[in-house]
Amino acid sequence: MLTVYIEGDGFAYARPGRRSMDPTPTDPVALRLALQHPGNGAVAWLARPCQYAPRTRNCRSDYWTVARYAPEVIDSAGAALDRLKRDTAGASRLILVGYSGGGALAALLAERRDDVAALVTVAANLDLAAWVRAHDLTPLSASVDPATEAARLSRTPQVHFVGADDRVVDARIARAFVARMAPDAPASITVLPAQDHGCCWARRWPLLASRPELTRIEGWR
Repeated sequence: MLTVYIEGDGFAYARPGRRSMDPTPTDPVALRLALQHPGNGAVAWLARPCQYAPRTRNCRSDYWTVARYAPEVIDSAGAALDRLKRDTAGASRLILVGYSGGGALAALLAERRDDVAALVTVAANLDLAAWVRAHDLTPLSASVDPATEAARLSRTPQVHFVGADDRVVDARIARAFVARMAPDAPASITVLPAQDHGCCWARRWPLLASRPELTRIEGWR
């Protein structure tokens, strides 16, 4: 089993309405989660397209704003997962863990692959339409919404962590996503008190990673 942590959207906007010229995260939360993964299993971290190399050919600001979950972004991340599997001895199955927008991308990947054993998200905007409505945001017009095909995950074990004090992605978004699945889908939503969107997920991760909803996932530890 290979567990892959997928980074969040990074520094997408310098200020409201003004795109950043460099989407590299100022605080790579998913990386810090990966560094505290429990057990001795194989773990990898996946940054998002154009992060850490924003001047690479084909990188344009659409890919960290309105097209951050475009089909070609999903395909690029999927190719990275294929390579990580090839480079990891004995890895035939994946557990995907995504923070914030990385959780949305993890869900999109899980919906399209047959090798994902479980999906874990942290503060993830899993239903883009509900998220945009809730916060009156500019629609992600060139992106694929994970909620559209969420029913494909009705048999995939899932854990979705949400901060009770998160003003960026609240629990309504995770609930809207899970509601698209079959009623008996193996998906749980855990709302953590005194937790916001960014601060302290990594500090709390060793304890969260030992919670029963995660330890019962085959291959987690």
